[in-house]
Amino acid sequence: MKQLIPIACLCFLSCQQIANNKNTPTSEQRQQKTNVPKNSFVFFDSLFTNQPTYIASGFDFPIGKPNANGYYNAQKFTVNDHLGDDWNGKGGGNTDLGDPIYSIGNGYVNFAEDIEGGWGNVIRIIHKYKGNYYESLYAHCDTISVKNGSFVTKGTQIGTIGNAHGTYYAHLHLEIRDSILMDIGGGYSKNTTGYLDPTKFINSNRN
Repeated sequence: MKQLIPIACLCFLSCQQIANNKNTPTSEQRQQKTNVPKNSFVFFDSLFTNQPTYIASGFDFPIGKPNANGYYNAQKFTVNDHLGDDWNGKGGGNTDLGDPIYSIGNGYVNFAEDIEGGWGNVIRIIHKYKGNYYESLYAHCDTISVKNGSFVTKGTQIGTIGNAHGTYYAHLHLEIRDSILMDIGGGYSKNTTGYLDPTKFINSNRN
């Protein structure tokens, strides 16, 4: 009988190999795909001044909205040097494949594309909240239902849970960053500068 590696281990092993995957774009190529120059806060200040409806007033979980009902955090922030949370359906395996992913808050879709490798389909949303900027990143998506340059409100479906084109069992890798527009990185690092604990951040900033 074929032995299955636990989901968290699969993600850990595969994400560590992302940087060496020939199908994964370089940092420069990824940055060229973003809609605005790096660190262009003037752009976002203007953007949200003109579209104040999309300034965030609070955050919810991206699955089982609003409280992650039916899901569990399989690999939490900083476990195995993980830079996000891995959300899995309680049924395990691929039972959550195709389940909806929701925006955690109002914001601007700055990136929504397939970058292949261990990341697959990735969505990045910029949130202005209490005068500060945050970024939520949703990875391994099966489908993407928003476009670069669009606005979303909290609870809007932005895609579906995937497995990075069969790389892992289906799950959502969620990151929240307080340093926006950084390179996508590798998903794991001992250095957590620019990254926040997603569950702690959401629970501390509910509306």
